[in-house]
Amino acid sequence: MKKSYIVLIVIGLILVMTFMWIKGTYNSMVTKEESVSTAWAQVENVYQRRADLIPNLVNTVKGYAEHEKGTLQAVIEARSKATGVNINADNLDPAAMKKFMAAQDGLSSALSKLMVVVERYPDLKANQNFLALQSQLEGTENRIATERRRFNEAAKAYNVAIRKFPNNIFAGMFGFDKKEYFKSTEGAEKAPEVKF
Repeated sequence: MKKSYIVLIVIGLILVMTFMWIKGTYNSMVTKEESVSTAWAQVENVYQRRADLIPNLVNTVKGYAEHEKGTLQAVIEARSKATGVNINADNLDPAAMKKFMAAQDGLSSALSKLMVVVERYPDLKANQNFLALQSQLEGTENRIATERRRFNEAAKAYNVAIRKFPNNIFAGMFGFDKKEYFKSTEGAEKAPEVKF
């Protein structure tokens, strides 16, 4: 009788310890996945901040550079495309990330062209509203880089956690999938050509 109680207690302890281990592993993966989602929300937040600055910047430039309508229109269209591409943090697959990054890269390119246009207008470059908007935009670009780096760090921690043994078994059972990283745009490794 005493031996059967000891066996039941040992089996009970093994079951409780196994349950606690599985629970801890699962909760750890959930925590890391939520960190990725939080980091993604911050990335979207700073991209939205940039998109919100653009109408004010375009309107300021419009007053000085009325005949640059093509460039201004390109910026407005690129902003529309960039704000139209939204992806959920749960769906960070390569295709969705590529679409999101292409829209954001298009907006960055349009903004670069706008800044080239601005160089032709000394009065605009001295305008306080423009200078303030340009400063905010530069600060936002720095925030974008920071938040993209933080997102990649969170995605790496999550991806490593779900790929390690035996976590990979539980990740497969519970549907934890690898998260995609932000990557630099094609051609970014080449220095731009400067001509005088």
